[in-house]
Amino acid sequence: MLSISNLHAAYGKVEVLHGISLDVPKGKLVTLIGSNGAGKTTTMRAISGMLRPKAGNVTLDGKDITGLDSHRIARAGLAHSPEGRRVFSTMSVTDNLLLGAFPRFTRARPKGDVKHDLEKAMELFPRLKERQHQLAGTLSGGEQQMLAMARAVMLNPEVILLDEPSMGLAPILVEEVFRIITRLKAEGVTMLLVEQFAAAALNVADYGYVLENGRISVHGPAASLKTDPKVIAAYLGGAH
Repeated sequence: MLSISNLHAAYGKVEVLHGISLDVPKGKLVTLIGSNGAGKTTTMRAISGMLRPKAGNVTLDGKDITGLDSHRIARAGLAHSPEGRRVFSTMSVTDNLLLGAFPRFTRARPKGDVKHDLEKAMELFPRLKERQHQLAGTLSGGEQQMLAMARAVMLNPEVILLDEPSMGLAPILVEEVFRIITRLKAEGVTMLLVEQFAAAALNVADYGYVLENGRISVHGPAASLKTDPKVIAAYLGGAH
């Protein structure tokens, strides 16, 4: 479904990604873990068009989307819930969600039943339903994170990129975020997850990649990575 091959990316003259390759099969949840500064968010930005790759290829459902503008990549069916949430603070929760579906209104994406999907998003994220008329900027950090995820879902995408969805959240909200991710997975939503809590990410993922200094150092089924001594020592710290 989503395939990245020999991807190189840089900020100015500083290369961050040194030829990484990974695959996200249809209906699967794949996680990318690594330490701070390893290049995880850069990977997500290069995939979604926020950063133009220096070399390599990104394909979505067989279509080459390498280096396209973000809005064209979204139209192709890739939704990005970015690090830092980035909600539209002066718009209501409902309007933020409808904006996520904008390509469907313009027929750049299959329209489907937007009203039904809006109701489904509210059901999936009950906190948002309670605050549907509230300005997004007045939500708590956890609620804004849920809004960013729900907005991505509203595109009705082929693939969702989730970049650090638990960052800065209280433990009880981290549990809520992973409950939602687990439910999306059960519904067959294809996802690439970057997450600081490696143990939690591997617990929910089908497959995992470990990124070190801009290179994939190891990859395999998530269950295998959870028992890999090097992965445990570097990223899990004995957590289960």
